[in-house]
Amino acid sequence: MTAPRLPELLDRAAFSHPAVIVPGGQSLSYGSLRSQSGLLASYLRGLGIGPGDRVGIALPNSPETVIALLAVTAVATAVPINPTHTPQEVRSALADAGARALVVPAGSALPGQIGEGLQWYIVVGHDSEGRAEFAAGAVSGDPWDVEPGATDVAVLLHTSGTTGHPKKVPLAHANLLASARNVAETYRLSPDDTTLCVMPLFHVHGLVASLLATLYSGGTVVLPLGFEPSRFWRTAAAHRVTWYTAAPSVHLALLGRANRSTELHPAVPRSLRFARSCSAPLAPATLQEMEARMGVPVLEAYGMTEAAHQICSNPLPPARRTAGSVGRATGVEVAILNGEGAMAAAGTRGEVVIRGPGVITCYEDNPEADAASFADGWFRTGDEGVLDPEGYLTLTGRLKELIKCRGFQVSPIELEQHLAEHPGVAEVAVVGRPDPLEGEVPVAFVVPRAQSRPDAGDLLRFVAGRVAPYKRIRAVHFVEELPRSASGKVLRRALAEAMGWSVAPEPPKPPSTNP
Repeated sequence: MTAPRLPELLDRAAFSHPAVIVPGGQSLSYGSLRSQSGLLASYLRGLGIGPGDRVGIALPNSPETVIALLAVTAVATAVPINPTHTPQEVRSALADAGARALVVPAGSALPGQIGEGLQWYIVVGHDSEGRAEFAAGAVSGDPWDVEPGATDVAVLLHTSGTTGHPKKVPLAHANLLASARNVAETYRLSPDDTTLCVMPLFHVHGLVASLLATLYSGGTVVLPLGFEPSRFWRTAAAHRVTWYTAAPSVHLALLGRANRSTELHPAVPRSLRFARSCSAPLAPATLQEMEARMGVPVLEAYGMTEAAHQICSNPLPPARRTAGSVGRATGVEVAILNGEGAMAAAGTRGEVVIRGPGVITCYEDNPEADAASFADGWFRTGDEGVLDPEGYLTLTGRLKELIKCRGFQVSPIELEQHLAEHPGVAEVAVVGRPDPLEGEVPVAFVVPRAQSRPDAGDLLRFVAGRVAPYKRIRAVHFVEELPRSASGKVLRRALAEAMGWSVAPEPPKPPSTNP
């Protein structure tokens, strides 16, 4: 039976079974996590915080973060915030959410930096025996007797804002639990599974796929206090990790292909049964390299905040998994809209639309975004893709990021996948550069492999032999790193803005013959 609220996930596992383990640090059983989150929930209730209230959580990955998330969602709405944000960014996020309180770690300078606007700061730490401790500012109000229901908002997240001002995404308990169940069932997670969480818990990928899906399955989350590629496999082996999920940037670091990273540790544990990739496109060449060196299937998935994370995934063996595809729908309906707004047949490119129990039905306080994104019960993702006859989805790019060259649409993802196959390329992003004659032209930003800097002309020729003339990359810029969001998504718009490129003019009509 599905738990109606997030904190009740803790009732799904044995009392003494490990829930959260910090390598070299404390370990929390399901029973301990239940009691400590319950203690903080009661503390919050005593402050007068209840359903409808928003509580910011600005904590790095730690057991205290898990305790705070479960405690806040037991009585109110959690607003996870990147703890590395500046005080001004934190203040803006709290004001946008209408938060009454903020949870911070012991020693945080935020209470003194943010100033007025909040009623309480809750400082979360732990004693020498690993028990959580709490302290707050002014305490007032009576305890609340009413608890949130399944349809109440459990977590308020902001979109990554790669194409504009971030939107507020209200995720109900029912949305998050549906997605947690979706992930757990897709990968056949059980109490015997242990995951190594390297994604931030303030983002939907880490929150749902790593944490909530594991709690749903009754398994164990190994939660290092930071991501260190050189320690990853030793930690995985020490805790008999069976799977992990991460953005491509993390996989590249583990392969030794990202700048300033170490080579993949040779001792991949025998306990590992699969790896998962999400939050950004994974180049087929990278996937194949991972499988060859790790010896386990690598499953690319597709998710987004508005769907409480997972939408599609490649399945576990023996079912077919396809490099370059994000797999089949998992607990979510997926369809394609053509240019006229009608449902398209298999093999037709168009906008990806979704609906299901994990998908929100509206943004918060944003009627313009609602009008543009929701229609006839479907959510318009803004992604372009194509479904094959077996239901496998291949994404071709964000509609707003497609490069419009000579009237044709060019997929940055397609060009990035080609460049990723070059032995001298560690990472790559392709964006459109305004052009007075062609509208936009593809330009690549390349992070070269260490000690293997390729020649720009060689890269241009490498791609030119694989694509139609209008898709050819016109220039290559070598960079030390690519700008990314906290979830690991490449910020193509930031690259264009850094070059001072404005929006391209309306492109000319396509020629009468194929280019």
